[in-house]
Amino acid sequence: MELNFSKKGNILIVEIMGDIDHHTCHMLREETDRNFEEMRGKHILFSFQGVEFMDSSGIGVLIGRYKQIKGLGGRVAVAGAGEKIREIFRISALDKLIPAFRTKEDAVLYLEGGNQN
Repeated sequence: MELNFSKKGNILIVEIMGDIDHHTCHMLREETDRNFEEMRGKHILFSFQGVEFMDSSGIGVLIGRYKQIKGLGGRVAVAGAGEKIREIFRISALDKLIPAFRTKEDAVLYLEGGNQN
């Protein structure tokens, strides 16, 4: 798995390329937390455009970031998830907690103050 981090305003954008599983989830969690702390942001956007597979450990990482960011008054969103990943979100009910958008631009609009959920 490869991760790229960028910032847009108070939003940390995490671009993920590769599978999210029990072998890679610790890197996703640790690097996201470190970059978020360094950035002193408020929201996180996970870009799933390069993700083909995610197991339950990946779901755990996302729920953990959601709880952390919500506790700080922020929001978490996902963008660019393919059909397989959207199905995992639906089956796990993760889509009830974290809104998913087709594009990063739509997700950024939501995180900047648009209404959903």
